[in-house]
Amino acid sequence: MGRILQQYVDIKRDTVVASLIDSDLNELKLAAGKFLHDATVVGGKAIGASFFKWLSSFAAIYLLILDSTNWRTNILTALLVPYIFFSFPDSLFYFLRGEVGEWIAFVTVVLRLFFPRHFPDWLEIPGSMILILTVAPELFAHKLRNNWVGLAIDLFIGCYLLQEHIRASGGFKNSFTQKHGISNTLGILLLIVYPICAFIIH
Repeated sequence: MGRILQQYVDIKRDTVVASLIDSDLNELKLAAGKFLHDATVVGGKAIGASFFKWLSSFAAIYLLILDSTNWRTNILTALLVPYIFFSFPDSLFYFLRGEVGEWIAFVTVVLRLFFPRHFPDWLEIPGSMILILTVAPELFAHKLRNNWVGLAIDLFIGCYLLQEHIRASGGFKNSFTQKHGISNTLGILLLIVYPICAFIIH
């Protein structure tokens, strides 16, 4: 009788332990599923914003290059310098803000001061961009860059350049049909995509 009772207690204990383990595993599955869902949502948003940040920065650089070649754009390219400052990806920004950027800025200033005849015109805006990246105060470099203020400035610059480009082209349709119009218009449209995307995510 004692052996049967002991077997019953062992079976009951094993059943209780198994049910506890099963409930714990179910809770772990639910927690892992929720974690995976949240990580996907947050990670997807972060990856999307980062992708558009890189894309818009390279679009701004592309427009600067276009303006310094024979494909003259109808935009005020000096506005691309603050745009790039506020939208430049963090890794490149801090790389150029370090010693590499200081050397490039130093060489630019020396060339501009002592060899003005040999300093090409097309280096004016890129040289200014490097100088601003290097010497910008901490308030601009760390607080306003990663803030809604920087996004608002980028959005304003993108919208202004788009309307100026459309006006100079003679209308929205003409901005796509003129020679090199598609590349210029798409480049400017990409400038607007990043701040809008970042505003939506934030």
